Amino acid sequence: MSETLSAVGAGAAVQARACIGGLVYSLRLAIAGNPNCGKTTVFNALTGAHQHVGNYSGVTVEKKEGYIRYEGQEVILVDLPGAYSLSAYSQEEIVARDVLLDGTVQAVINVVDAGILERGLLLTVQLREMGLPVVIACNMMDEAEAAGICIDFSRLEAMLGVRAVPTVGTTGKGLREALAAARELVRQKERSDGPEAPQPAARALYLGYGSLLDPVLEGMEKRIGQSRALAASAYAHCAPRWLALTLLQDDAAATATVRAADPDAAADLIRMARQAQEELQRSGEDAESLIADGHSLFVRQTAAACVRKTGHRHRLGLSDRLDRILTHAVWGVPIMLAVLYAMFQITIGLGAYPQGWLEEAFSQLGGAVSAALPEGLLASLLVDGIIAGVGGVFSFVPLVLIMFALVAIVEDSGYMARMAYISDRLFQSFGLHGASVMPYIISGGIAGGCAIPGVMATRTLRSPKEKLATMLTLPYMACGAKLPVYLLLVGAFFPNKAADMMFAVILASWLFAFGMAWLLRKTVLRGEATPLVMEMPPYRLPTLRGICTHCWERTWMYLKKAGTILAPIAVLIWAGMTFPALDPQHALPYENEIARLAVNLENSALDPGLRQQDAARLTKVQEDLDAARLRYSFAGRLGAGLEGITAYAGFNWRTDVALIGGIAAKEAIISTLGTAYALGEQNPEQAVSLSELLRKDPSWNQGTALALLVFVMLYAPCFVTLVVIRQESGSWKWVGFSLVVNTLLAFVMAVGVYQACQLVQP
Repeated sequence: MSETLSAVGAGAAVQARACIGGLVYSLRLAIAGNPNCGKTTVFNALTGAHQHVGNYSGVTVEKKEGYIRYEGQEVILVDLPGAYSLSAYSQEEIVARDVLLDGTVQAVINVVDAGILERGLLLTVQLREMGLPVVIACNMMDEAEAAGICIDFSRLEAMLGVRAVPTVGTTGKGLREALAAARELVRQKERSDGPEAPQPAARALYLGYGSLLDPVLEGMEKRIGQSRALAASAYAHCAPRWLALTLLQDDAAATATVRAADPDAAADLIRMARQAQEELQRSGEDAESLIADGHSLFVRQTAAACVRKTGHRHRLGLSDRLDRILTHAVWGVPIMLAVLYAMFQITIGLGAYPQGWLEEAFSQLGGAVSAALPEGLLASLLVDGIIAGVGGVFSFVPLVLIMFALVAIVEDSGYMARMAYISDRLFQSFGLHGASVMPYIISGGIAGGCAIPGVMATRTLRSPKEKLATMLTLPYMACGAKLPVYLLLVGAFFPNKAADMMFAVILASWLFAFGMAWLLRKTVLRGEATPLVMEMPPYRLPTLRGICTHCWERTWMYLKKAGTILAPIAVLIWAGMTFPALDPQHALPYENEIARLAVNLENSALDPGLRQQDAARLTKVQEDLDAARLRYSFAGRLGAGLEGITAYAGFNWRTDVALIGGIAAKEAIISTLGTAYALGEQNPEQAVSLSELLRKDPSWNQGTALALLVFVMLYAPCFVTLVVIRQESGSWKWVGFSLVVNTLLAFVMAVGVYQACQLVQP
């Protein structure tokens, strides 16, 4: 057994308190586990909606924290990135290890899949070697028991020196017991750190690695214990033997931290590690392999001693039988396409009604505000700028919500992993890695994702060229920002075939992405494709809570973006379309004609036929005046300047301005169009939806809508995505590629689509 580096330092850390929202959180626990072990389900079941999602400082790995009250105590739960080990081979493993080392986490709930216990215990062993207080949550016990698997929890606890609790994340069974066990471990540790019981704060798991390594480890442990500087470093809360093991494996992060903390100790430790490595090489061995073998042997022995099968059933039996059909070489692709098509049918069919209600509600709100306020800039700002701009985006929330729910079902059921498997052969033919399917899906391959985490997800690709090819083409996917634009256009111009059109748009985005990826891999990113290796999780029934949690997280991000980013953009666009005001000299002829026609209409003796003509004339003159005002504005001048070129794609100046705003955020396309058409609307008290306004505009037709669909699909990604591409690629030239090449490609394709439609339309 081995003590931690500094019991005093650890004891001080556990006394630290986090203050959030005025409440003091006295307990901070981490939830760790492999991917697909149900870790996030456990986290969601414990925290519910009380979550905060962001990114860890300096990296693009998602950070999730939840806040709960347990028996009068406020608790912070940290959902660590899924990892198979703490070896720091991936960004996720590095982040998980750094969180565990910073001293703020007082205990770990280690979630393992009870049906495949041996696989999850590797991480458990490393956590225990680190010296952390650990509670094992043997999750999915219902599935394990159904497969005839029994676990001897008493023996498991004795062999690992932990508390083990059977849990079912989907129902919440055992989760409170695991939480209580973790809290008790923290209390025991605090008592052991106190002045009345000055025992070591924690006991680490002590494994032997044979006669070649154990003497070296003992010497390194002794040297680590002599360093006061290391006792105050980031490794103050871990066992010296674990740090020695880490240094023996040439861990770059550990080596750098030790050098910064104590250069003299670092020099001694590195020298000892290198001497050991040289001695091992002469024996035909290496430290990393011996350590891995030691872990594997212990895990196998533990699993053999603690797990027994009472029947002949296998937990994956049902999954295997389903996969014979769903991942079939012939039938797998048609089934996958049918699933996608059904998703769009459900989204369009169910979402049309609440979308209409929201459009009507915002129209009524605009009319009420217009009637309540005197005509002027304030009324125009509120009605034409904010309500028309942001309201147009909010009206698509029901459609987005339904799509997110369906994506959550596909993801939680395990079928999304099958989609990656099915797509692998197709991806390979275009020079991409099969694992690229996940960044594409995250970016909106099914619809409703986001290109930003999609670009971040490309870091899992080992080949730099495959990573770049994926990164540069995944912005073509139907992200959540593009989705409202697509739904607006297909709903307005293809109302009877909306689902079919959405399905076609998604397929087209994949085809364009594959085509560009193939071109890149044959030219500037030439190289061999690497094979796909992935874990296939078993099929599971999604839980209502899990679906609701996923929907809330993604929809809230959409709403937050609409309320925080799009509102200021809508105001700026309104200002650009309002100022400068039309020169009075130019406005005077319109105003005189409007005044004359108004006087005529007030004449009760006017012939009904003439009255009708004057009313129509009045409407036309008012429209001409509004058009003149808009074209005179800053935005109008910019749009009009581009219109000479973009007219070949069927775009008017309003569309041009909307597409420029879309570079900031794709949702701004709708808000800009809403503002542009609201400013030209003659009866704000009888406002109609943006879809109706587009249909009534003579410059719009199905060809225009198709051209705009293609352009939005392909042109430059949003500003934040460009920034992330720079971070992940490390070069501005790929940012330039995404901005310039994609926009040129989008325009050429849009022109081709529009001109082709003009030829075939009567």
